[in-house]
Amino acid sequence: MDYRIEKDTLGEMHVAADKFWGAQTQRSKQNFPIGSEKMPQEVIDGFAVLKKSAAMANRDLGLLEEDKAEAIAYAADKIMAGELKEHFPLVVWQTGSGTQSNMNVNEVIAYVGNQWLDEKNSEYRLHPNDDVNKSQSSNDTYPTALHIGAVLKLEDTVLPALDTLKQTLKEKMEAFQDIVKIGRTHLQDATPLTLGQEISGWHRMLEKSEAMLVDSIRYVKELAIGGTAVGTGLNAHPEFSERVCKKINEYTGKDFVSAPNKFHALTSHDELVHSHGALKALAADMMKIANDVRWLASGPRCGIGEITIPANEPGSSIMPGKVNPTQSEAVTMVAVQVMGNDAAIGFAASQGNFELNVFKPVIAHNFIQSAQLLADSMLSFDERCVKGLEPNLENIEKNLKDSLMLVTALNPHIGYENAAKIAKKAFADNTTLKQAAVDSGLLTAEQFDEYINPKEMTYPK
Repeated sequence: MDYRIEKDTLGEMHVAADKFWGAQTQRSKQNFPIGSEKMPQEVIDGFAVLKKSAAMANRDLGLLEEDKAEAIAYAADKIMAGELKEHFPLVVWQTGSGTQSNMNVNEVIAYVGNQWLDEKNSEYRLHPNDDVNKSQSSNDTYPTALHIGAVLKLEDTVLPALDTLKQTLKEKMEAFQDIVKIGRTHLQDATPLTLGQEISGWHRMLEKSEAMLVDSIRYVKELAIGGTAVGTGLNAHPEFSERVCKKINEYTGKDFVSAPNKFHALTSHDELVHSHGALKALAADMMKIANDVRWLASGPRCGIGEITIPANEPGSSIMPGKVNPTQSEAVTMVAVQVMGNDAAIGFAASQGNFELNVFKPVIAHNFIQSAQLLADSMLSFDERCVKGLEPNLENIEKNLKDSLMLVTALNPHIGYENAAKIAKKAFADNTTLKQAAVDSGLLTAEQFDEYINPKEMTYPK
């Protein structure tokens, strides 16, 4: 294999000739052959935005030559355009500060930037530490890149997916508002409601999850950049942090701010714990919705069968004609993964020692995975299940008429205990509520018809 010699403070390293990273990346690649989970691309892209912003801030402060700043920006833009993905090989399971991924970005930017400088016949050369990492430390850049990646993922991927599903549920809620069905609590028959009312509960879940997620994002928009090694800002200009945040906002269209306390920003990740908690709440809601859908669609003949959902694929390799609620199953598996990720993030965030939390990459991996899985599963659930959800009017009507809990409407007229006698008699005699009521002598047939109106039981009287 063709290779070149790269050097760092520990000595020389052989790097494949066609790769753009340097000695520190190569060391990490060799020292951590652990798992296959790569550093999330969202974090790499966050680094690229940060490095470009830092270069421009240093240039404006008179700390970095124009050619060098432009070369860094050129290389960062190529990263953000997705042109250099093969040059970021490092796994999640590395140093807990993410130092090696920061250096991976620094080295690739320096390599590509120097190619650009050579083409311009510039007198300058980029150094990964002195120029690309100028005024920075891995300790403030990694959390900054993570926050950038997390906010972009939440606002540009998760929230749009959530809104898509929410709108579909709103359409179904309105379309089925007048279809009266039996309610269920504890998996037992309860009083009636409309199918639209039932779906309105799902819709409201997503509204609340959306609001909680949006609220949590404002804390993640606080950036650690400018804290450098331990939060003091050593080797960074006093205006550096504010200027970098302004540039980041210019490039992303977001509204990031400089964290008011950099000591906190380096050692604590409570913002991400809080925001992922909102993702977990969304996962819990999605678990509930998906389970309700598959219960209501169960059957087709021996289950509840009050709704039908699209038949997307054969459900069994042995039972011909079987169709399963596979979209609900995928959603519930995603929810379980997100809940596990939340535990990992909570444990990791609790492990800050003195001035630095050293569990940053595992927080990044789990956070980004949860966001992506939730977004993907909501869009798939919407497109391949909820849009095709329809009522099975025959089963809805049958179950409504069969329910003993319609007797609840008699409480104001004959009292709880007498109503219970009617329900028990109907069940024991395997007859209708109406017949049991008449046979009990507590009501006439005409009174029963007057008092028992399922539609009127779906709203307060």
